Amino acid sequence: MSAHGEAAVSLREVKGPSAVGGGWKRFGELLYLVSVTEFKKTYFGTVLGYAWSLLRPLLLFAVLLFVFTKFIRVGSGVPHYPVLLLMNVVLFGFFSESTGASVLSVVSQEGVVRKTQFPRLVIPLSVVLTSLFNLAVNLVVVLVFILAFGVSPQWTWLLFPLIVAVLFAFVTGVSLLLSSLYVRFRDTAIIWSVVASALFYATPVIYPIEVVPARFRRFFALNPLLYFIEIVRAPVHDGVLPSMHTLTVATSCALVAVVVGWTVWRRLSRGFYPYL
Repeated sequence: MSAHGEAAVSLREVKGPSAVGGGWKRFGELLYLVSVTEFKKTYFGTVLGYAWSLLRPLLLFAVLLFVFTKFIRVGSGVPHYPVLLLMNVVLFGFFSESTGASVLSVVSQEGVVRKTQFPRLVIPLSVVLTSLFNLAVNLVVVLVFILAFGVSPQWTWLLFPLIVAVLFAFVTGVSLLLSSLYVRFRDTAIIWSVVASALFYATPVIYPIEVVPARFRRFFALNPLLYFIEIVRAPVHDGVLPSMHTLTVATSCALVAVVVGWTVWRRLSRGFYPYL
């Protein structure tokens, strides 16, 4: 007791390097702060600023739309193909941006990891959350484009936030896996750049799955991104519920990615220091 009769307040140690050092509230506040800062820093000093978050997917969409409607005509038999193409480009962009940036995330923050009491888990998660901010901005443009294109709103659109949540979980798991592996194995960045490029063409982003010959579809079924593209297409583009099989596989892939990513992260993150 102090001279004023007040009980002494004991100080609780904050274990910064742990996964959620300082408690979940502090971890959440730190994660949000880092993510917002990274989002602002991405466009700091550019002439167009935050407009680039909209222009990047739109420019890619415009090029792909021109090529695949004027020359290859792969989407000529698909109703509202431009809507489907734009949605796919934005969703795959979220996956590609998150995972690509997460690979180098821990190593690029070497000074923070080594010299401060800092929950390291914030680093890869902030990368995914920053990409989610970009996705949210892009989806506003997608919604405007869909309505302007003459697609009538459907009640199935209400499922879209849940679908994005499942995709977010999948991307988070993959990002945790890649960020932890790169610290130990620097070949991870090169391997993933090749894999990500291959996935763009192995996923029905620029073409509908219907154009793939039936005998090859079993190979495409091995790609987990196929199911995320399909569970978005069904409610948003086609106005129907996703099939139970597609929804189950997508959810299972997300759960497996989170479990594997978290397990590898926990085991490898304890020994980061010698490899930084």
